[in-house]
Amino acid sequence: MTTAGLPPSPGTRDADDIAAWLRLTAAPGIGPTAAHRLLAAFGLPQQVLAQPLSTLATVIPKPLALGLLAPPGQALREAIARTVAWAAEPGHHLVTLADDAYPRRLLDLADPPPVLYITGDLATLARPSVAIVGARGATQQGLRDAESFAASLSAVGLTIVSGLALGVDAAAHAGSLRGPGSTVAVTGTGADRIYPARHKDLAHRIAAQGAILSEFPLGTPVLQHNFPRRNRLIAALAQGVLVIEAAERSGSLITARQAADLGREVFAIPGSIHAPLSRGCHLLIRQGAKLVEGPQDVLEELGTPAAALPAAPARPPAQPETADTLLAALAYDPVTPDVLCVRSGLPAEQVVARLMTLELAGAVERLPGNRYRRLA
Repeated sequence: MTTAGLPPSPGTRDADDIAAWLRLTAAPGIGPTAAHRLLAAFGLPQQVLAQPLSTLATVIPKPLALGLLAPPGQALREAIARTVAWAAEPGHHLVTLADDAYPRRLLDLADPPPVLYITGDLATLARPSVAIVGARGATQQGLRDAESFAASLSAVGLTIVSGLALGVDAAAHAGSLRGPGSTVAVTGTGADRIYPARHKDLAHRIAAQGAILSEFPLGTPVLQHNFPRRNRLIAALAQGVLVIEAAERSGSLITARQAADLGREVFAIPGSIHAPLSRGCHLLIRQGAKLVEGPQDVLEELGTPAAALPAAPARPPAQPETADTLLAALAYDPVTPDVLCVRSGLPAEQVVARLMTLELAGAVERLPGNRYRRLA
């Protein structure tokens, strides 16, 4: 797309420029595709808005052109004033398709957002990156994998992209903040809202060390249909997408398929054939996703040297003999204490006591139905 004129930098955008971009993107019926056609035809939004109705109607339907040229209503005037004030605050950036700071990888989308609301470091968006996504209701093992993969990939300079959701997303963001690669959170609400609210502190850390990005206007509440749109940005921003635990019907699989359609690499961690949250990953692997067992597998596929990966942590101290016997009987598939009694030959009271100790030590995970599973 070509635009006429020289756009201001995100940090110096004035109120008139912001107003023009918001009028273009907020006009009824004008989504990203129609906005792109107008920008390609006439240049920057102020030049689009200067066109007569008859000229605009050669690019978009006349009713849409009438709506675009109509004077801003009260709601839009308030949104413009709110956005101007927000963009003036330190660390806040309104980035448009006309800006050099616009993430180039988003241009691979058929409908890249004309306007992005970003809090944090713009440079984070241009660095090599991997997306990590997965189940909101992830198991303890899934959360461990998300955090450890993110920390290892961040340690070699990769930025981790995710969606700030519960479960795998939050663990991936937390792990990535431990390394120089940092993280980008793509949200499904306005940039002035944190969802879920319990991630307020995590969001502040991300904004301080990485970036939070949204395509939705300030004040946009939690709307279910906005999250699939958010997912396409996660897929586009990254060089590859790693899925850690996902059901067969989940947003994570949608993100992975969007990534594949964009020519990005897709990775999946396998799990037990009995675990519902492994089925989505197994489906992706059958469809061609790369099976990964460690961060080095991701780096090899991306052509990034794995030599800089941190050394594997030392093995934990040996457990007492009873614990070793129980862990061997437990393996990695969920089982009940009764089954463990049969497998290990230990009395029920000893099995229950050792399971509680191992759970507190982080060696096993208790699942619904009074089942237990060993953690890696």
